[in-house]
Amino acid sequence: MVRHSLEMSLSRDEFFRLLQAAVGPFEASGNAIRGNAGTCRWSIGLARLADHCVGSVVVPRHRVDLVVEGCAEAEAEAFMERFRRGFLRGGG
Repeated sequence: MVRHSLEMSLSRDEFFRLLQAAVGPFEASGNAIRGNAGTCRWSIGLARLADHCVGSVVVPRHRVDLVVEGCAEAEAEAFMERFRRGFLRGGG
C-alpha cells in the first residue's frame, strides 16, 4: 500500500475537471473518490484548506489524501507519477 498526502492549489471544480485525465474513470461520493488503474485500487479523500492570499490574489487549496493498494509498488508509483503529471501546469 502506498499513501500520499498532497497540498494542491486549485478549486474543487478544477480538481474534478483534471482528475479524469489524470486517473481515468472514477466514482465520487462527496469528498471520497475511488477507482482502479490496472491491478491497483486507489482512493482519494479531498479536504478543503484555507485559501492562500497574496495581496488581492486568492488561491483556493485542498489536501488530497491518496491511497494506492492491491498492486506491486512499481505499479503504484507509476500510477502516482501519472496522477502528478495530470495536474502539472505550465507557466511562462
